[in-house]
Amino acid sequence: MIKIAVVGYGNIGRYAAGAILSAPDMELSGFVRSSDTSPIPEFPGIPVVKTIEELGKIDIAILSLPSRSVKERAVSYLEKGISTVDSYDIHKDIFELRCTLDAAAKKGNARAVVSTGWDPGTNSVIRAILEACTPKGLTYTNFGPGMSMGHTVAVKAIKGVQNALSMTIPIGTGLHRRMVYVQLAAGADFKEVSNAIKTDPYFINDETHVIQVDNVDNYIDMGHGVSLERRGTSGTTPNQTFQFIMRANNPALTSQIMVCTARAALRQAPGAYTLIELPVIDLLPGEREAIIRRLV
Repeated sequence: MIKIAVVGYGNIGRYAAGAILSAPDMELSGFVRSSDTSPIPEFPGIPVVKTIEELGKIDIAILSLPSRSVKERAVSYLEKGISTVDSYDIHKDIFELRCTLDAAAKKGNARAVVSTGWDPGTNSVIRAILEACTPKGLTYTNFGPGMSMGHTVAVKAIKGVQNALSMTIPIGTGLHRRMVYVQLAAGADFKEVSNAIKTDPYFINDETHVIQVDNVDNYIDMGHGVSLERRGTSGTTPNQTFQFIMRANNPALTSQIMVCTARAALRQAPGAYTLIELPVIDLLPGEREAIIRRLV
């Protein structure tokens, strides 16, 4: 059994715990939370601790943390020999993070999978497959409409924001509009908060609208989706067209992929990886021969 710790307990942590308990080859060893270590009613009997060392031997940690907290925590664990999986989603910094974690993982004889989930993650794999099918062409990735967890967490961290929700609205041809609903903290200035959101790296490259509301909870829906479209040339044959459409609960799907990736990570040599570098078969439980016979 693979012994797994869930680090953090937001939406990702909660759904990841459920996915681990549903897996035939995994054991949920406990939760790591820096502040509240009281028992979690949804998971009776599962330890909640402040440091991962309190859980004893852990094979791998699911880092259900904001992207900006991933690097420091992952390096600390990897250098101690604890493998990690994260859902880091600041796209422009992913390769640099992979390089940093690769050095830490090799130092600790551990494994790290960076930026896994459904985006970045499984969508990257699908785009790679479509590009292999049509080496010349264009791919448009249209996200939404739906709640973006990474963008929502980024807004919540901005001074003056009490609660927030960021919705992604596809415009087409890979362009997106961000609709951000904010519940202000007492005394906060809306114009200052709005400007801080629009100039944040998560939002600066997209059309962003910030709307003040009395209660963000009235607008939350964790559904999300993607439409991938590619048209290109296979060999010398043009006008090959592909489309992939998905609608799902965002944190549930992200967490499920992170848990499957934890399994795959431990089957690799020490170092850091992204999802497109892992053999797809390693995501699945069971013997390779049985998987091949079933799926090929």
